[in-house]
Amino acid sequence: MSESDPQLSASANVETYQPTIAHITRADELTSTEMLLELQLDDGQVLGHAAGQFVQVSVFGVGEAPISVCSSPTQTGSFELCVRAAGNVTNALHRLEVGDWVGIRGPYGHGFPVEEMVRKDILIVAGGIGLPPLRPLINLVLENREQYGRLIIVYGARLPKELLFKDELDSWADRGDVELYVIVEQPDDDWPGPVGVVTVPLRDIDIEPAQTVVAAAVGPPVMYRFVAFELLGKNIAAENIYFSLERRMKCGVGKCGHCQLNNLYVCVDGPVFCYSDLQGLDEAVEAWAPPTAEAGGERQEPGKGHG
Repeated sequence: MSESDPQLSASANVETYQPTIAHITRADELTSTEMLLELQLDDGQVLGHAAGQFVQVSVFGVGEAPISVCSSPTQTGSFELCVRAAGNVTNALHRLEVGDWVGIRGPYGHGFPVEEMVRKDILIVAGGIGLPPLRPLINLVLENREQYGRLIIVYGARLPKELLFKDELDSWADRGDVELYVIVEQPDDDWPGPVGVVTVPLRDIDIEPAQTVVAAAVGPPVMYRFVAFELLGKNIAAENIYFSLERRMKCGVGKCGHCQLNNLYVCVDGPVFCYSDLQGLDEAVEAWAPPTAEAGGERQEPGKGHG
């Protein structure tokens, strides 16, 4: 890496590691483990994120964690984060209230190629906590609906009570220009919908491969390879499939190496990757479709996958 490399220049700048203070303006409980936080930067700046990017969130005295921005890029006065209570930092975030403050670095990483999606049919596949990173893309498409073709959303969760953004799911279902499929693995007595994993409705959806240039999928690692198998089986080209990968990101600027993926850094080169770029990377094995996918072999039933 040369000294002229912008990545090196940015990482050498102290301001790169210095968070901006942001105050919590709203805190809504989505489920027993997920909370939606709305924040505003104290310096008056707009976050300026793209769909699929993330920020590093600091709870001072506790630590820092990477969290995907889940609000639309057009929402400029504030931004939203969906936080799952899973560790020290995220549990500390759940204990904060309106008016409390945190530190924000970013936004970081590469998001979804929105420009390439114009005039195309868009297939969204989300599993569990994978819906929040896709929500900015969904809302961006809905805000500019006339610029896009079909919008197909497939969303799966383990339990009905773990479904996120239920009001928005109802709103999307009521629209005539959104094809929404919601499925759960373990239904309760009140669940009226289908049971299984996301590949169940996915395999029954009729699509035009040449028109469906983008298939954006976010979810637990076990989900990726079986989603890839179904998409490739529908003759969607590998270069038209996009996955957002999770790794243990720490610095956000490609210096610490925690999120290294072969010769790539998820925090800098991702987290959104084209599937064709992941093929052959042995450290991205969770995204590889079974080898029979491109040969039209029999489908393999995935295991549990809506974490």
